[in-house]
Amino acid sequence: MTRTGGEIWRRRFARPFVAGAGRLAAAALLLFAAGCSAVDAPPPSASVGAFAPAAAPQTTGGPQSSPERKRLIDAFGGEYSAPAAEGYLNGVLARLAPASQAPSDAYRVTILDSPVVNAFALPSGDIFVTRGLLALANDGSEVAAVMAHEIAHVTAHHAAQRAELEKTAALFTRVSSQLLDRPQEGEQVEARMKLSIARFSREQEFEADKIGIGDVAKAGFDPYAAARFLGSLGRWSALRASLIGLGDADKPDMMATHPSTPERVAQANVEARAFGAPGVGEGDRDAYLNAIDGIAYGDDPSQGLVRGGRFVHPKLGFGFVAPDGFVLENQSTALIGVGEGGAQALRLDSIALDNSESLESALASGWIDGVKTGSIEKLDGGDLPMATAVAQGEQWSFRLGAVRMDGRVYRLIFAAHSLTPAIDARFRAAIRSFHRLRPEEAAEATPLRLRVVVAQPGDAAETLAKRMPFEDRALAQFLVLNGFERAEPLVAGQRYKIAAP
Repeated sequence: MTRTGGEIWRRRFARPFVAGAGRLAAAALLLFAAGCSAVDAPPPSASVGAFAPAAAPQTTGGPQSSPERKRLIDAFGGEYSAPAAEGYLNGVLARLAPASQAPSDAYRVTILDSPVVNAFALPSGDIFVTRGLLALANDGSEVAAVMAHEIAHVTAHHAAQRAELEKTAALFTRVSSQLLDRPQEGEQVEARMKLSIARFSREQEFEADKIGIGDVAKAGFDPYAAARFLGSLGRWSALRASLIGLGDADKPDMMATHPSTPERVAQANVEARAFGAPGVGEGDRDAYLNAIDGIAYGDDPSQGLVRGGRFVHPKLGFGFVAPDGFVLENQSTALIGVGEGGAQALRLDSIALDNSESLESALASGWIDGVKTGSIEKLDGGDLPMATAVAQGEQWSFRLGAVRMDGRVYRLIFAAHSLTPAIDARFRAAIRSFHRLRPEEAAEATPLRLRVVVAQPGDAAETLAKRMPFEDRALAQFLVLNGFERAEPLVAGQRYKIAAP
């Protein structure tokens, strides 16, 4: 959560955090959809967690000055400095390039300072991977498979092909609805074209998987790595969805632009078998783990840290406690939260507000499009000026909070289908929990890092999981982080990943 808040959710911001988690509150995120200023860049969760389509070609500037390059970097927290990891990845790219469909092209990697699992490629040869993706991958062949997939999007000109299809779809819709004055026919054409684009995009993903697996095999890496990574990605998605209480994260969706994870895993295994039985090719696990050992894991403390139901922001100097049962997600423009399986939600952001303007007037200014605010009152007893109000929409009720601190107003929006006295009391308590960060709290806000540890005799998944400071389902998170489908005996002397201070 940066200091440049002031955005109310736009509909375009309601995107998945990781693969299949578009239901991270499809309900909750859309509650606050309103047209305020938002970064005109793909949100950090814009793709189905890694393996995103390549961005469209740019026509101005060189690769280092490309507006698209800067847009991607800014949208994903900036560049992350990890010389060992960067050097390793560029070495992998040097092996992949000659095996690709454009063997004379050169590629370079940029690591993005984001915990989400994602990757992109630009026609300039820029490959972007998040540190969240590096944490999820378990060996060099897996990260090679991701980057080969991205290169395949570029060499197969997928972005240009999709842009042309979308342009054609828009033209057909316009002709039907405007020029021919047949709005109903235009809507039917638009619906058909959306299905065509979704089908086309899924075909592109399968094609990029196939090309990438072939390139990985030609470069000497394990061709089964793509299926392994996709499996980890699916389990990570399912874990995130279950933590939020939203059920199956990867049910097939005929409008989805990416195929479901099980489909891709099955097809990736089919493609890999063309190059031999499992065990063929290089995994390069030890060198990869050496390269990523010590990279940051999870939230960047300068943007605030989620610790269970608590949120602390050492840089801005405040803390906040969500209602019991809420799962929090710190995004680039706001802290969001989901409770009761998506039946309740919260958002916390901030705006600059002149001291001459009262909190009451700020609350009355209309934070949610189409929703009228009423019942504004001051909240006494806290260490900061606070005010609160109730707002009512057609399907959702809202408890709003405004807190003034250091020249800014922090806006808290809570939503529920029915604002019963018990639910409202929890929301009001959460607003009152907003406070200046105490020195001991700031001292405890230490970042997590990815630690590669060696299993000792007697170690089990449960014992290593206990070394990770997660308040919920630490064992499940350890298993996903290490590519396990289920708990299994650890091998003494084998290296595993944990997240720890």
